[in-house]
Amino acid sequence: MQLLLNQEISDKISILKCCVIIPTFNNDRTLKRIINDVLSYTSSVIIVNDGSTDRTNEILVEFPQLIQIHFQKNRGKGSALRAGFKKALQENFDFAITIDSDGQHFADDIPVFVLELEKNRDCLLIGSRNMMHESVPKNSSFGNKFSNFWYWVETGITLTDTQSGYRLYPLNVMNEIKFYTTKFEFEIEVIVKSAWRGVLVKNIPIKVFYSSERVSHFRPIKDFTRISVLNTWLVFVAFFYIKPRNFILKIKKKGIKRFLIENVLQSSDSPSKKAFSIALGVFIGIAPFWGFQTILVFSLAAIFKLNKLIAFTFSNISIPPMMPFIIYGSLKLGQILIGLEKKESIDFDSISANINLLDNIKEYVVGSFALALIMALLFGLIGFIYLKIANKK
Repeated sequence: MQLLLNQEISDKISILKCCVIIPTFNNDRTLKRIINDVLSYTSSVIIVNDGSTDRTNEILVEFPQLIQIHFQKNRGKGSALRAGFKKALQENFDFAITIDSDGQHFADDIPVFVLELEKNRDCLLIGSRNMMHESVPKNSSFGNKFSNFWYWVETGITLTDTQSGYRLYPLNVMNEIKFYTTKFEFEIEVIVKSAWRGVLVKNIPIKVFYSSERVSHFRPIKDFTRISVLNTWLVFVAFFYIKPRNFILKIKKKGIKRFLIENVLQSSDSPSKKAFSIALGVFIGIAPFWGFQTILVFSLAAIFKLNKLIAFTFSNISIPPMMPFIIYGSLKLGQILIGLEKKESIDFDSISANINLLDNIKEYVVGSFALALIMALLFGLIGFIYLKIANKK
């Protein structure tokens, strides 16, 4: 019966043009068992020997029928996976299941990936481990929670496991994305960039067991530092490019009128919450937070649980056509508040001639914060009154 079920899965794997990639580095105690277990489901297997110095080469001699890639020196898991993806594409596969060779994964979970792939072929699947299992080290559980949090910050997607190496990748997407990392952090880069491209990234439940035979090559200090640097960069890109890009694309797709109706008027948020969101956006847009408006408006909206889309929309009050008016108003208001009399008065025409703000930086900073506060209160109040009336209608 089991053989018939395995053959059924094997046929599905063949039809889906899927293969299994096994990256390995000095896991000779578990490698042979993993390969044999995988072969019970498919013979479409690619082994990437990442410069192993143990008995790995001797073991792989026993499997001449499999596609094998051998690195002379250890390059890192990211490099091994990328080489596996490249070879799989050359062999005309469309999907690749990756399974670690350290024995923590079970080959009998391959059907879980295959059956899910049949439902949706535009997806990247990550096996979700039971991190509460007694065999799971505490540091692995903490690292996974840490990774899950930053993945949510970078993509807005909530996952239960972002570090599992048991995955299914759409190879055409992997071929289109430019990657830079080569070590363990690659598995973070790949899922973040895939989500940014609109690929469905989701978890599916798998089993896990950390046996005494398992050998981990994760270096806590070095690899955690590399992962932290990568997350810092991904957060920067997310807030300064990806989120604004997605916002603009959403407006273009719906049209400004429909966007405002759906996200402002028809939003389930209360009028006061929307009004505060408007006020926050206007304040951040006018205040002199040069280069940091986007990350500030999204961060503060999240902290105060306001409407991010509304806040971001109104933060764009500082678009180029409005800048001369904002600068002029800030400088004039700053002069009044500081109580200084300039020998050469500032007029609106001088703004068009690119006034040197460094000569008036004190007045500008003081005035811009004051103007930001005044306009935020004004826009927030008008928005609140309008939304209350609109709700009644």
